[in-house]
Amino acid sequence: MPRKVLELPYQVLYLSILDEDGNVDADLDPDLPAEMLLRLHRAMLLGRRFDERMLKLQRQGRIGTFAPIKGQEAAQVGPVAVLRDSDWMIPAFRETAGELMRGRSMESVLLYFGGYDEGGYVPEGINNFPISVPVGSQMLHAVGVAWGLQHDGKDDVAMTFFGDGATSQGDFHEALNFAGVWQVPAVFVCQNNQWAISIPRAKQTAAQTLAQKALAYGVRGIQVDGNDILAMVVAAQEAVERARAGEGPTLIEAVTYRMSLHTTADDPKRYRTDDEVETWEARDPITRFQVYLKAKGLLDDAQIAALEEEVEAEIQAVVARTEAQMAEPVDPLTMFDYTYAEPSPYLLEQKEELRRELGA
Repeated sequence: MPRKVLELPYQVLYLSILDEDGNVDADLDPDLPAEMLLRLHRAMLLGRRFDERMLKLQRQGRIGTFAPIKGQEAAQVGPVAVLRDSDWMIPAFRETAGELMRGRSMESVLLYFGGYDEGGYVPEGINNFPISVPVGSQMLHAVGVAWGLQHDGKDDVAMTFFGDGATSQGDFHEALNFAGVWQVPAVFVCQNNQWAISIPRAKQTAAQTLAQKALAYGVRGIQVDGNDILAMVVAAQEAVERARAGEGPTLIEAVTYRMSLHTTADDPKRYRTDDEVETWEARDPITRFQVYLKAKGLLDDAQIAALEEEVEAEIQAVVARTEAQMAEPVDPLTMFDYTYAEPSPYLLEQKEELRRELGA
């Protein structure tokens, strides 16, 4: 029998709409409503400035270690912008901008990284999971949520985020395999920021793309310019619409860059060059989007400056309120209240034992 090429159901496409200078491909421009464009811009700017403020707070010893997001705002804000409130977001630990757009409060973020259990509480009506620190574990949770939505006959979707390093975890492959077999309504957003802490993407996998890993599991895969907010919105919208229609999951590889630290316990100067960082800074997702918005007549320098002041004032007010809350006496018994919907008998025993020790 002769050798033959097998026909595969999918191919990997690459999508970019805004180039590094903010020039748009007119044929691909989704022509989003002005209100949505400005909302996307504000969410990205708020995510960036809040991230920068948190880094200062951490360096001053006012909060603990966290994972900065600088440079990855478009890869987060674009996908969550197309979700409905009834959809689910299952983040990793570097999705602050996306979480804020999905309704998480800045106070909650500061409390969490300040070591307060209250920061892990998700208010009723907000379909976000708490952040997941173990690398890759949240993808399995997302598939479980998506399977449950499918079982219940709902047209909602589960969207999960992870980094390029997580694709080297077994959890990633197990999640993609199950999602492919059952064709669950899940969207996998891989923020390929080029570094898994200090391991470059080239040393993690020999694959040309991370998106192609989806094909082995019967899942669609697409590689997107992750610093292009328009491309991220378009790719996510297509993936979400397919999931809602019962057409299965999608893996989106957002090619982006972590311009800051892996976490505040990291020193990236030990493993990457300043030239590399400067190259990616020239591809800043916020700067290029502002060029586009100016060209459309939706923003000018004065409006950007006014928005910067507005965002700074909002963040400052949040910091003041949260630090005032942190200064109040804390009931240690609350540490049992923000993990499980229904505490286990063993957990209740521990809580009662602590109550007795405290004489409460």
